[in-house]
Amino acid sequence: MEQEQFKKEILPLRDRLLSYARRLLGNRDDAEDVVQEVLLKLWSMRNDLERYDHVPALSLTITKHLSLNLLKKNEREYDALDENTEAGGLSPHSGLEQKDEAEQLLKIINRLPDLQQSILRMKHIDGLETNEIATLTGSAPEAVRMNLSRARKKVRDWLLDKGGYNGK
Repeated sequence: MEQEQFKKEILPLRDRLLSYARRLLGNRDDAEDVVQEVLLKLWSMRNDLERYDHVPALSLTITKHLSLNLLKKNEREYDALDENTEAGGLSPHSGLEQKDEAEQLLKIINRLPDLQQSILRMKHIDGLETNEIATLTGSAPEAVRMNLSRARKKVRDWLLDKGGYNGK
């Protein structure tokens, strides 16, 4: 599937997916992140989409699974935060080995959420512009910039901490 065909067939699903994700998550920002991730997954699957009888149903299924995964992840993080607060605020991720700087950077990028990883790679490795990424993901350039900023902040925080990725 070429980019133009993707724009015509897949991007019109965005509003429906966003509405569905918002109902599941109850949060517009999380729903926006999930929909961007769904569109990125569909983009990466674009050459295989012809195999599916009903791509809108596939996109809704992906949205449901990513939303449920996010809810579970948020619940685990909330539970861990409660446990850490009770235990004196110690970080559970404090034992990462010191390695070569490039190797450390790749590790931290691999620990980013899938959406942030994808956007960071599209921007800095593939050399795509923010507007191009927004077009491919079917989201606003501001949302792409926000996720790019979040990813960079996590990488920066980790590099400044030097103690390893602490999940901030």
